[in-house]
Amino acid sequence: MKDFLRKLEFPAFIKDSRLTASVIIILALSLLGSIVAMIMSPLFGLAMVLIFILTVACVAYGVYILAGNANNFAVSLSYRIKRSEQEAMIKMPLGILLYDKDRQIQWANPYLQLYLKNEELIGHTIAAVDPELDKLIDESLKAKTAENHVVNWDGHQFEMVIQDNLGVVYLLDITRYAKIEERYQNELLAIGQIFIDNYDELSETMHDQELTATSVYVQNTLSDYAKKFNAYLKRIDEDHFLLLLHMQDLTQMEKDKFSVLDKIRLETSRNNTPLTLSIGIAFGSSLITELADQAQSNLDLALGRGGDQVVLSQPGKAARFFGGKSNPMEKRTRVRARMVSQAISELFKEADRVFVVGHASPDMDSVGSGIGVVKIARLHHVKANFVLDVNKTNYDVSRLVAKMAKVKEDNDIFISPDDALNELTAKSMLVMVDHSKYSITYSKELYERLRDRIIVIDHHRRGEEFPENPMLTYVEPYASSACELVTEMVEYQQPSSGKRVLTDLDATAMLAGITVDSKEFSLRTGTRTFDAASYLRSIGASTMGVSELLKEDIDSFLERTRLVSSLQMIKPKMAVLCGPDDKEIDPIVTAQAADTALDLENVEASFAITRRDKDTIGISARSMGDINVQVIMEKLGGGGHLSNAATQIKGITVKDALAKLLDAVDTYEQENE
Repeated sequence: MKDFLRKLEFPAFIKDSRLTASVIIILALSLLGSIVAMIMSPLFGLAMVLIFILTVACVAYGVYILAGNANNFAVSLSYRIKRSEQEAMIKMPLGILLYDKDRQIQWANPYLQLYLKNEELIGHTIAAVDPELDKLIDESLKAKTAENHVVNWDGHQFEMVIQDNLGVVYLLDITRYAKIEERYQNELLAIGQIFIDNYDELSETMHDQELTATSVYVQNTLSDYAKKFNAYLKRIDEDHFLLLLHMQDLTQMEKDKFSVLDKIRLETSRNNTPLTLSIGIAFGSSLITELADQAQSNLDLALGRGGDQVVLSQPGKAARFFGGKSNPMEKRTRVRARMVSQAISELFKEADRVFVVGHASPDMDSVGSGIGVVKIARLHHVKANFVLDVNKTNYDVSRLVAKMAKVKEDNDIFISPDDALNELTAKSMLVMVDHSKYSITYSKELYERLRDRIIVIDHHRRGEEFPENPMLTYVEPYASSACELVTEMVEYQQPSSGKRVLTDLDATAMLAGITVDSKEFSLRTGTRTFDAASYLRSIGASTMGVSELLKEDIDSFLERTRLVSSLQMIKPKMAVLCGPDDKEIDPIVTAQAADTALDLENVEASFAITRRDKDTIGISARSMGDINVQVIMEKLGGGGHLSNAATQIKGITVKDALAKLLDAVDTYEQENE
């Protein structure tokens, strides 16, 4: 009996105090019943005692059997769990590596050994066994992030988890799933729109046979190019194509740098029928409608930047640009100028107040074109002003302000930013001239207050930063200046008899704006530039007045000369001019120094780097046309024209800006090899 009780080991659920108390109470009541029965009748009591003894024996035996079964089950379950853990560590597609503080391997499961391919692991350092794995572990530990790391090792992709405090590395092979994801990404749809920039203009001057031959050439060239990259091409109309392709093929096109642009431009130029393409491609979304809208936006951006280029982006992300190597051809028509002039007149009639604003540090082109817009608005009896703090201007603009203050008709054109903010109404309108980037506008607060009622008139290539939903956009990169665009608009205004739109001084200011931006009609000029200048001269613009406005003061001349004297060649035909880091130099002087450098022999592109204020470095870039300084400046966050661009960089020195410029130039040369 003692052995039985000794062997009897109750399972945990029987050792529960509540269950034990219940059993004791039941046994006590049974014993008490037997005693009472013995008192009432000895024979009956004896029977009850025997029943009690049998009950106790049966209960004890049942508990013994139950305890044994429970213990056997627990032992079996524990064994199976441990065995499954061991099997998992050995056979599961999960590599496990244990190491000590010296990175010596203490144990590795068989699955990981298949990748290590080294029988002698224990006692060796990870670096000795597999330097690549040791490097991956170092990089993961340095990252100090809670996320699991996906690493490429031994031709496979693994999800790596490291518990450095325990000295354990877990490597889960996810190659199969990575390939599925890669295939999904590769087969995502991309949508493109292709537009022949100047097809309409050329078709007006070509015979039917020539036009057909040119059209067939473009169709065949694009079809061959699409076929080369497994893309689907569909011609929508004479100058418009639809392109559908997978991401993997788009990646290959991107590596090819969309060579079809150069091919069509060069081949058609040889036949005296120069055609260029603008392409907008969107990717990165599973929604076809979103891709289609983005592709159209990208095409609009490519056209706004002057055409002959590809704009590639996904919704909500920064765009990438390819091409844009050629000078934009003059292809805007007088029809468009007349339509814009009429449209802006109608918009002005709906406003009760018009504010015209240029870019920060406004130059003569910005102020001259702004004055022209103010006079167009006033022609329609709308109160209009150019927003400018007349006490903080460049020397040429200050001369113009002084001259206009003496003219009765022009002495109220300018208004300070603070006064403009106080006078604006719900029906006020803002016209941005000579710029479209709201980050460089003259009054950012005024822009924010009127951002839903904006007109943009600009001659720079359009960038990604652009006002949302402007009421009217007139962006023509083919024009020499904003003054040229506004002059054409003035030509189509119809004042009442005897009334002039522009005074002699207004016309002189606008001619000065064209002169400055075209570098005295030597750069970015077309026939329309000379037409605009001729019109201004016919209505009273004075060439002597232009010379007086644009005269340099002695200090600015000496400053520009010192800046030019710092010239050094950074590449063949590329020069850089660096001002002192501890002195602020006027951006106009900086730009003039870059222009002056182009007059020197063997200089095809120049970059002038100066400090604008205590936190900003400015770079003015100029080119004779063969080197696309716009692309270089865009790499540094700026923009502009192929031959005239600039950027501003905050929080660095002149030396740092030079290093960034050199990197951007190197990248540009690599992309155009």
